[in-house]
Amino acid sequence: MLFRVPMQFAPAGRRPLSPGSRAGLGAALVLLVILSAVEIADGSGANYVGLVATAPFLAAAFASWRMVLAVGVLATVVGIAFALAARDVSLATGVNVVGVALATAIAAVVAVIRERQAAKIAELSKLAQVAQQAVLRPIVPQMGSLAVAGRYISATATAEIGGDLYECLDTPYGVRVIIGDVRGKGLDAVRTASIVLGSYRHVAYERADLRAIVADLDRAVARSVGDEDFVTAALVEERGGTLTIVNCGHPAPLLLRRGEVIPLEPPAPAPPLGFMPVVRPRVERLEPGDRLLLFTDGLGEARREGEFFPIADRAWRLLGHGTVGDGLASLETALVEWVHGRLDDDIAVVLMEYAGQRSVTTASIPSWEVGSE
Repeated sequence: MLFRVPMQFAPAGRRPLSPGSRAGLGAALVLLVILSAVEIADGSGANYVGLVATAPFLAAAFASWRMVLAVGVLATVVGIAFALAARDVSLATGVNVVGVALATAIAAVVAVIRERQAAKIAELSKLAQVAQQAVLRPIVPQMGSLAVAGRYISATATAEIGGDLYECLDTPYGVRVIIGDVRGKGLDAVRTASIVLGSYRHVAYERADLRAIVADLDRAVARSVGDEDFVTAALVEERGGTLTIVNCGHPAPLLLRRGEVIPLEPPAPAPPLGFMPVVRPRVERLEPGDRLLLFTDGLGEARREGEFFPIADRAWRLLGHGTVGDGLASLETALVEWVHGRLDDDIAVVLMEYAGQRSVTTASIPSWEVGSE
C-alpha cells in the first residue's frame, strides 16, 4: 500500500532510517522515559540508574550501531543527571553510571556484528536469486499451436530459495514442457535444478521417446545429488493436438476444458528422478480452447489457518479467461490473498492453451506411443 507523504531530501551521505532502526530507537527512548519517570517518582535517590543500561541493548537488537551509540550517550547522560541529583552519591551509584557507559560500548559492538551478519545473509540471498533467474529462462509466448506462459512466485523473505524449475521447448518431436521441484532449499537446490534443466535442454531435442528423456534425467540427477535427494517432475509433449504426459512423483497437471477441471493423473505412480522411475505415459486428445496447468507442490500446499488453497475448485474461474499470462496473474493474486501474503514455499506454474491445428498433419499420435500399454 502506498501513502502520500511530504518528501524531504536527506543531506548527501545520509540514509533514511530503516523500519528496524526506527523501531529500536523508539523502543529505547520509551524505555528511558519510563525509567526516568520511575526515578523521579521515587525521589529517594538514584536507585534505578543501573536499569538505564538496558536501553542501548534494546536498541542494538534492531537499530544500527550509530543509533545504539546515540541511545547509549543519552542513557549515560540520564544516569549522570540522576546521580548528581541524588542527596548522597554512593560508590554503587558511580559504578552504575560507569556500567551504563560500558554497556553502551558492548551494545554498539553487538550491533556491528549483527549488521555484518545481516549483510552477508542478504548478499547470499541475492546471489541465490540471481542464480535462479539465470537458470529459469523466459518462455516464448507462442510455440506451435500452444500459447504458453510461465511464472515463478517467490515465497516470503524469511523462506529459503527453492529449486522449482520449468522449461518449454519447440522440438522436432513437438512442443515439450518440463516442470519440476528439487528436494531441499538454498543454493544446492538451485544447482540441482540447473543440472536437470541443462540435461533436459539437450536430450529434449535428441530423444523421440519421453521415457528415454526420463531415463537420461534420472541418471543426471543420480550422479549429482545425495542418496536421499530427488527431483519430482512432469514432462508434457504436444504434437498434432495429441498430449502425452509422463509423471515422476509430481502433482498431476490440470486440464481445463469447457468449464471443467480434470486432473490428469498418471496410469501408474512412479518415483521421482533419482530413484530410477519407470513411467507409463498418459495420452489425451486436445480440443481447441483447452488449457493445461502445470505447477509445483507449493501451490497445493499453500494454506490459510490449516486450509489448503482450493486450486482445483478455483482453477477455471482464475485461469479459464483472458490470455494465459492474465490467467497466471489472477492465480498469483488469489493465492497471495489466500495466504495473507505469507507463502512458505516458492511456486512454479506454467499455463498452456491449445489453439487447434493450423494445418492438417498426418502424425497425430507420437510414433513411440503406438502399441504401448
